[in-house]
Amino acid sequence: MSILVNVILAVQMLTALGMIGLILVQHGKGADMGAAFGSGGSGSLFGASGSANFLSRSTAVLATVFFVATLALAYFGNARPAGVGSVLEAPAAATPAAGASAPAEAPAAPASGAAQIPTK
Repeated sequence: MSILVNVILAVQMLTALGMIGLILVQHGKGADMGAAFGSGGSGSLFGASGSANFLSRSTAVLATVFFVATLALAYFGNARPAGVGSVLEAPAAATPAAGASAPAEAPAAPASGAAQIPTK
């Protein structure tokens, strides 16, 4: 399952980079208004209106793939094998920290009264 998660993560990263590139290449809504007043040619490689359709459809497809990959990663990240509980549910002696041993007994109470709560 680790290989599948890695493949989905790679697909998600590639679609994210593709979406970033496509969004940066697209013209804004005000780009045609500037071209109308003579600030440059609005024609592009795909024509005046063809590029907007191609780029917007490509962005929508990549966004859908990105969304599906995100949902799949969330599903696989939340799935646990049967019989494996939470780390918090395990007893403290069963899960010592790496390189440290669990204490054998509870620490003793302080000898002096300095740590005790005063009573009125």
